[in-house]
Amino acid sequence: MRKKICTGIAVIIIPIVCLYLLQCLLVPKYASDIKEGAMIEEYYNSEKNHDVLILGDCEVYENISPVTMWENYGISSYIRGSAEQLIWQSYYLLEDTLKYEKPQVVIVNVLAMTQRDAKSEAYNRMTLDGMKLSKYKIASIRESMTEDENMASYIFPLLRYHSRWSELSSEDFRYMWKTPSVTTNGYLMQKGVRPVTTIPKAAPLANYTFSDRNMEYLDKIYSLCKDNGINLVLMKAPSVFPHWYDEWDKQMNDYADEHGILYLNTINEAENIGIDYTTDTFDYGQHLNVEGAEKLSLYLGEQLVKKFGFTDHRQDESYKNVWQTIVNKYYEEKQGD
Repeated sequence: MRKKICTGIAVIIIPIVCLYLLQCLLVPKYASDIKEGAMIEEYYNSEKNHDVLILGDCEVYENISPVTMWENYGISSYIRGSAEQLIWQSYYLLEDTLKYEKPQVVIVNVLAMTQRDAKSEAYNRMTLDGMKLSKYKIASIRESMTEDENMASYIFPLLRYHSRWSELSSEDFRYMWKTPSVTTNGYLMQKGVRPVTTIPKAAPLANYTFSDRNMEYLDKIYSLCKDNGINLVLMKAPSVFPHWYDEWDKQMNDYADEHGILYLNTINEAENIGIDYTTDTFDYGQHLNVEGAEKLSLYLGEQLVKKFGFTDHRQDESYKNVWQTIVNKYYEEKQGD
């Protein structure tokens, strides 16, 4: 009888273990190619004592340096950014983060307000695959899925990636259990320089009004922050393209005024910040390189301290050792090839 029970258990467990091992092997690792796909998951390995949580797309994870804010103001911050992150994805990432910590300030990048729907499964995966399984991940998947996607492939990634055999590389085996960190507290460093040479002319739009769904989720973010005693800050990163229309800016200004929150449009402050689009951008003015990100982060830290009066943690022993490791990694990457 005991032998039959053991055999029955083995018949169930062995296939499950084999399927799990296959999944670990076949899911993309994003270690050296398309690093954006690894960023959301990295948060779970960080210390959960951040003053500031930053949510959004490439306008935050390529433009803001948490190390600069730490070194100059003693602010502990983390960027939960991902490529083409949608406003409802930001909301569910905030819900997810609040299971682990409660920051003093949440910064939300407002460019996502211009996106009405998910662009593709590839972008969805970069945000959703890295989230730990929870009701918030499931809700975000449900809200984000394109027509050809299904929930099961997100819950069981093997269903999506079972055909990657021909694409496997040495990295898939090397990082089968753990992918190396690709960011510094969510910041994806860019060191190249591609200066702005021309500024594309902005075409008029038929409709400048943010969608009802986007406004609904912005309201949800505001309410969630308010209910948890968190200060919400809205931000537009500096860029020359894509164009940020005055009509969009007015809607954000009006929303901030109505709700009594801070809105920082750093496009208007680029000159005061010291951003030079001949040296501080790596992609012709869409995003900042590390030199530009450090300038923006100096300004952002100054505004946050002025508005919210953060405690400087630089002499706090509970922060110093952790942040020294983060700082060392940052400068090693900055000074490397």
